Amino acid sequence: MLRRVRSLLAGSDLLAFNLRNRDLWIAEQARAVPAGARVLDVGAGSAPYRKLFAHCDYKTQDFAQLRDDQLRHGGYATIDIFCEAHAIPVRDASFDVVLCTEMLEHVPEPIAVVRELGRILAPGGRLILTAPLGSGIHQEPYHFYGGYTPFWYRRFLAAAGFGEIVVTANAGTLRHVAQETIRFVRMTWPFGLGAPWYVALAWLPAWLVLAPVLALGVPLAARWLDRYDRAQRFTVGYHVTAVRGTGS
Repeated sequence: MLRRVRSLLAGSDLLAFNLRNRDLWIAEQARAVPAGARVLDVGAGSAPYRKLFAHCDYKTQDFAQLRDDQLRHGGYATIDIFCEAHAIPVRDASFDVVLCTEMLEHVPEPIAVVRELGRILAPGGRLILTAPLGSGIHQEPYHFYGGYTPFWYRRFLAAAGFGEIVVTANAGTLRHVAQETIRFVRMTWPFGLGAPWYVALAWLPAWLVLAPVLALGVPLAARWLDRYDRAQRFTVGYHVTAVRGTGS
């Protein structure tokens, strides 16, 4: 029983929907990019999307200060441009596409970064952007903001010269809740809490009762019911596209 519950928590799509949805969305965006387009992956880290842009002239940028264990694939990929994201040493309009995923929460001045992304994009160039709405502290000490709302994107992307701004939620409130119920079960595994043995033994029966409900029942119900969440007052994050304006 314990082994079954723990294996369920280890790699379930119910927990990983955030990453899975983002990967699928970026793959869809990459397919629409013309062959040979100049693409810069800003804050590329381990460059998990490099293969999706194999048909393009793909380059990477990062400040490269994180530990290997803080990166998705356990280390940095080959980085072409080492710099801070608010001051990328390339000419204006150097790229046709800028990809920036789950990075804005890690920069001290995200508005300055958005302006810089607008500067380096050619007129008519496309921004492909994702960031959380709410996330726990991660990649510390370089985590400065909890997340961004649709109103933030529309205001500051427009101010940076972008139009055709499309903001899409990565699932709704119920899926976010389910993610946290699974997280609760994983965090409170009785023999992983670091609590005294007698506390672990006392908590174990309650954990065994709660775990199937919180790790399976709630997430399955949330996956089914989330489609009816019209308000989407909470989500794990947003997927954003915008087009660089042709004006000055």
